[in-house]
Amino acid sequence: MSATTSDAVTYDPYAYEIHEDPYPTYERLREEAPLYRNDELGFWAVSRHADVIEGFRDFERLSNSHGVSLDPSASGPHAHKTMSFLGMDPPMHGRMRGLVSKGFTPRRVAAQEPRIREIARSYIDRMRETPDDLDFIADFAGRLPMDVISELMGVPVEDREELRRLSDLLVHREEGIRDVPPEGAAAALDLVVYYSDMLAQRRARPTDDLTSALLAVEVDGDRLTDDEIIGFLFLMVVAGNETTTKLLANAWYWAWRNPDQRAKPFADPGRIPTWIEETLRYDTSSQMLARLALVDIPWYDEVIPAGDRVLLLAGSANRDPRVFSDADSYDLDRPEPLPQLASFGFGRHFCLGASLARLEARVALEELIAAFDGYDIDPDGIERVHSVNVRGFARVPTSVSARSGPPRATPTGGDA
Repeated sequence: MSATTSDAVTYDPYAYEIHEDPYPTYERLREEAPLYRNDELGFWAVSRHADVIEGFRDFERLSNSHGVSLDPSASGPHAHKTMSFLGMDPPMHGRMRGLVSKGFTPRRVAAQEPRIREIARSYIDRMRETPDDLDFIADFAGRLPMDVISELMGVPVEDREELRRLSDLLVHREEGIRDVPPEGAAAALDLVVYYSDMLAQRRARPTDDLTSALLAVEVDGDRLTDDEIIGFLFLMVVAGNETTTKLLANAWYWAWRNPDQRAKPFADPGRIPTWIEETLRYDTSSQMLARLALVDIPWYDEVIPAGDRVLLLAGSANRDPRVFSDADSYDLDRPEPLPQLASFGFGRHFCLGASLARLEARVALEELIAAFDGYDIDPDGIERVHSVNVRGFARVPTSVSARSGPPRATPTGGDA
């Protein structure tokens, strides 16, 4: 079944109406065109949960070698220069991921929790100063993830705002633009220059940060090149920062839209991990990831030719009623464990930063609930990010209500 008739569903990941609300289109794709073809943009797309999961797992026929974006200048055989191992296949992928994992260890990630909590509290203290005039992105969700990534990498405090600005330029798309705009290309070059200088500084004077750790990694005489480290740092500041910012704001927004669900973690902060997981399912930050067909692939009643791009629509998969009951409802009381989500990929391409994203989100929401007993959002001031891969907000006007008396203790008992 494919979309070939004149009244068939149309899906354009660059369209602003898709950025505003893709889910009605996803529903039509799942029912009418589970294998969809867009001749104008030259891609195929799968939208059902089973097909998306199969696509993530099919490393033999679907390749990451041209990156995960449709943008012409961000895809192709050199995608790994800015997407690191997201733009690689074996054996290149295994080598790169294995070396990076030696520096980006679970212990290093877990050790960030006290500092994440400290950073979150610093922004919450500022939020208390203007509780009726806040932008949840500019005042909190857009700052915390960049600070955490920067702490890991060793980026000085005074440089972080500029790196966030450059990161935003890389993902934003003006209406009708179907590639990285000139401002985004210039931002990418600026980031490469910045990271090159940072590597030179760490090589001359190593410190206790991820950048120095990556320079020191060696396995059987094999080391990461400067270009490989820069590619990974690039991926961290773009993918790691953007997706976590969007996760936090999506959780904030959808809980506000569903006050009965918001009441659950506010009454019991132990429900925060469920709040995060339901947000990842209901409105995931990474809506789609592209692959390259290495061979002709029979699928439904079509054949995807070798060399064509295939989009795995994670945002649609996580709303598939074949897997999730009442899939279009935001519900923190879903039966546990949740069926497999398509939010962080699977197998060898499972997101290396997933544990860090979940840790940041948990700590951030714990601290927000400890400080505030409620909040409101001005729907008229909301602005969305316009990106081909990432879904989320650029602006969320917010007012907060501080708890009376001392802040509620966090579930972990603070920084312990």
